[in-house]
Amino acid sequence: MSQFAETELILTNENRVYHLNLLAENIADNVIVVGDQNRVAQISAYFSTIDFKTEHREFVTHTGLFNGKRITVLSTGIGTDNIDIVMNELDAAVNINPQTRTLNSTHRQLNIIRLGTSGALQAEIPVNGLVVSSHGIGLDGLLNFYDGWQSVCENNISNAFIKQTGWLPNMPYPYCVAASDDLLNKFKAGNFVGITATAPGFYGPQGRQIKLKSALPTLNDNLTNFNFNDLKITNFEMETSALYGLGKLLHHNCLTVCVIIANRVRKEFTSDYKKSVDILIENCLNKLTL
Repeated sequence: MSQFAETELILTNENRVYHLNLLAENIADNVIVVGDQNRVAQISAYFSTIDFKTEHREFVTHTGLFNGKRITVLSTGIGTDNIDIVMNELDAAVNINPQTRTLNSTHRQLNIIRLGTSGALQAEIPVNGLVVSSHGIGLDGLLNFYDGWQSVCENNISNAFIKQTGWLPNMPYPYCVAASDDLLNKFKAGNFVGITATAPGFYGPQGRQIKLKSALPTLNDNLTNFNFNDLKITNFEMETSALYGLGKLLHHNCLTVCVIIANRVRKEFTSDYKKSVDILIENCLNKLTL
């Protein structure tokens, strides 16, 4: 069996994956990922016990028990570039033997649920509403760097998106990947469901204009008006497309649930950010452990 080279699979002196500083036994089968490293402790405060903690750079991890089930909470930082690190290293930690640098004989599949904050692109989704992402459409281009990317994509949705939004030819191909059916069915009840658009930045790529003007000045309106077989783009954020795409390629189950802290159509913003995040955490911890 071929070995993964030291330049490809980078490990610490303790054989932990480099950026996340994790071994397989530190990682539960259910992994919650969050952008903000301070949100890790906000979630693990709900645990009855915490049996493992580590941090390296922006990657903070707590593993413990909630409702008798073991859960890992891990901060990713912002953006699909960080999701690239997190997904590859989570998979390597649980599916590659660090001593031999070879694949394990059996594949361990993780449930990876992103809990995020987001801006709504549909007027009817209120601040503090929860959106479950049936698909992630990536405006970032990350998945296009991986062989086999087309095999996990919903190219019919991408093609409709290009046509309906007037997508510019110099922009990355807007790859679209579906969520895990099992996780979607577990979390969708009582929440809004739709396509999440993943942007490669917070300002111009999400239609914000301060001093610099947008190359796509009608971007947000075009996203709001997009419709594919009654599927609409519900919200904007910065991680889901890479999570879904890499999750599919690596054979893990992935889902994003976001609390809406701003409605971009109605120009409304949450009055209590912490309360908004607490609503998200409580809803999702209970659904995950039912």
